[in-house]
Amino acid sequence: MSSTHEVLNQAPPLTGFTTADDPALLEALRRDGGGRGEEEVRALGLRAGSEEVQEWARQAEAYPPVLRTHDRYGHRVDEVEFHPAWHHLMAAAVESGQHAAPWADGRPGAHLIRAAKFYVWAQAEPGHGCPISMTNAAVPALRAQPDLAAVYEPLLASPVYDYGLRPPLGKRGLIAGMSMTEKQGGSDVRANTTTAVPAGDGTYVITGHKWFTSAPMSDVFLVLAQAEQGLTCFLMPRVLPDGTRNAMRLQRLKDKLGNRSNASSEIEYEQAVAWPVGEPGRGVRTIVEMVNMTRLDCVIGSAAGMRAGLRQALHHTTYRRAFGAELIGQPLMRNVLADLAVESEAATALAMRLATALDRSEAGDEAERALRRLALAAGKYWVCKRGSAHAAEALECLGGNGYVEESGMPRLYREAPLLSIWEGSGNVAALDVLRALTREPQALDAYFAEIDAAAGADPRLDAATARLRTLLTTLDDPHRAQLTARRLAEHLTLVLQGSLLVRHSTPAMADAFCASRLAGDWGGAFGTLPPGADLGGVLERAVVKDAG
Repeated sequence: MSSTHEVLNQAPPLTGFTTADDPALLEALRRDGGGRGEEEVRALGLRAGSEEVQEWARQAEAYPPVLRTHDRYGHRVDEVEFHPAWHHLMAAAVESGQHAAPWADGRPGAHLIRAAKFYVWAQAEPGHGCPISMTNAAVPALRAQPDLAAVYEPLLASPVYDYGLRPPLGKRGLIAGMSMTEKQGGSDVRANTTTAVPAGDGTYVITGHKWFTSAPMSDVFLVLAQAEQGLTCFLMPRVLPDGTRNAMRLQRLKDKLGNRSNASSEIEYEQAVAWPVGEPGRGVRTIVEMVNMTRLDCVIGSAAGMRAGLRQALHHTTYRRAFGAELIGQPLMRNVLADLAVESEAATALAMRLATALDRSEAGDEAERALRRLALAAGKYWVCKRGSAHAAEALECLGGNGYVEESGMPRLYREAPLLSIWEGSGNVAALDVLRALTREPQALDAYFAEIDAAAGADPRLDAATARLRTLLTTLDDPHRAQLTARRLAEHLTLVLQGSLLVRHSTPAMADAFCASRLAGDWGGAFGTLPPGADLGGVLERAVVKDAG
């Protein structure tokens, strides 16, 4: 057949770019002790934007994992098969130190550098970030049992991706998962019914069912089960030291809205062998260290998704013409794009600040630990909530082109809600804010010390801070505090983001944020920045080609 038309007015493929082309990210690295990692972050960002890695991402989504419960002879195998692209992505993430590497580093800025790497790499394909995140998060929980940590931590931090069913201590590197959720409890893990009985040799046998275990192909898992003393944390390998398979039966893989490249499963434990971690009966306290680490990655991942969506929207509107002019030059579209850019940078600034607080708290700074306790709970609520709205608007910038799978935008859109749900959905995160405020008053002191670093720099920020102090009086009434918990989490995050942008971003970006998010001159939907906002200044920062 002859050609019926010439293809016109379509954006060229977006490839050969770098996800590290991000001034907010690179400035945070240099400012907060991560400058030594900038070269590695830049190299990883360039790889993430390459045609090769984009093809890996497409294939990992197009060919999702498959569960093989039995082999051809009828033997139980409980294997999850992945497309080779998944393994390429995992290997690159591990080799670049996005997993547990910072725990073995010990130098200032290690967690910030790791967060920056996770941020630039997640923009390529977010699904495999789940096992990478859990591996990083397993270390502080495992340290509650020093003898186990001494053996397993070096393997969790190893820069080698060693996939396959073999005894963990015989491998060159390990991936860790976490198994908490049961069908009758969800986030209420104290309702768990899975049991743990001492075997008499220092191990326990675990019996029960887990409703949602992500990355069931991991080498080891932190598992919650009811022991005689109460809910306890355990370390469970997939393969036992003698080479036999542990009694972990994969019942089925979940058919999920998004995160399709990653396997999530239901698991039946039939007297599976595990080792206790931490104090018996204090399993929640032990595993909460892991949860806090993965919550940080939820914030980082949401920020990464926003940046990826913004990039796609900017690219499309730069090349697409409508009504006689490029879309990016038309006032209403410029407002939408600038608004998306403001949201993206605010999320990035907060994510990197939280990573810096982790570095400083690991170095013994109690004020930073207290700040992270409160700001992480609030940020998990608000930034992850905003991720879905941001993805929807970015997709809409591409119109019908964004609605088709080939654009990659549907994958971004489907992924966004996961980060708001994983490790505690909206209400859980908001209630955790209340818990931090009422049980750890030093957290609020540390929070306002951070906010006050920008006191007097912008009257709208000062006014929002005053309103926040008034809203905090609801804590005196527990019933009213719950009713306003979401509003409180939102305000805590917005004021902190405003303080960060006023201190560290450009005048155009900070002004647009304060005018819209703090002063109320905003319609709520993206594209409603006030007429006085410097849209050109915001977009100039958003599309900068090299922040170095």
